[in-house]
Amino acid sequence: MEDHQLVKNKWLELLQFPLQGRSQKPRQKGLTMILDKGLGVEETRGLLETAGAYIDMIKLGFGTSALYPQKVLQEKIGLARYYGIDIYPGGTFLEIALHQDKLKEFLTMAKTMGYTAIEVSDGTVSISPEVRASAVAQAVDHGFKVLTEIGKKNPLDRVPIEKSLEQIHADLKSGASKIIVEGRETGKNTGLYDREGHIDRNHVALMLSAVDKPERIIWEAPLKEQQQELILDFGPDVNMGNIPPLELIALEALRVGLRGDTLRSIL
Repeated sequence: MEDHQLVKNKWLELLQFPLQGRSQKPRQKGLTMILDKGLGVEETRGLLETAGAYIDMIKLGFGTSALYPQKVLQEKIGLARYYGIDIYPGGTFLEIALHQDKLKEFLTMAKTMGYTAIEVSDGTVSISPEVRASAVAQAVDHGFKVLTEIGKKNPLDRVPIEKSLEQIHADLKSGASKIIVEGRETGKNTGLYDREGHIDRNHVALMLSAVDKPERIIWEAPLKEQQQELILDFGPDVNMGNIPPLELIALEALRVGLRGDTLRSIL
């Protein structure tokens, strides 16, 4: 691990984390993906200097990649890579490229710019299973880590669980390394969450039944109560995504028992 990825803190010479088992970077489980909806360069730099050790992926939300000045975008990508963090454009952006028949050009440009991962989704734009499988395979061929997202943005378009399970199997077969379960920014009335943001445990169990190991799945969990429940159910090394940048250290405190909500579970 590089020096800039390590956390050096005097308190850690005195006290142990109450919840043990948290993996250090580079890690394959316990991943934290943050949702960046418009941080500037200095905000990004400050976030990574403060908490880069706790971030594994940065998603530049939806199509925001097209709205930054190019110099700013390149600096953000460079900062993420310096801190050993995968950075990628939101799946909606790739959906637009598919809709405009520009997938090959999209992947080539993303590679040139320095993105390290790609998200393939159909949350808004409907695409056929064949097109989705081809998009995953092409992204893999371009050298990207490929994440696929399961679920729709609009609650009225909710996908039957059976179809979601079939999609997980197909995505993994096509070369996806991780499956993201849709939770949106709100964490409510989508994917595995009801209107109040409560987790559907049956939904979770079925999703897990479709993968060879739990760390294949990244649960989008923007709300503290969801993060807490996932940690208590699966331990500190559960993968979580769509974390607001300002909630990142608070999430890490939950993961290691430095917050009452998870600390009390071991008392």
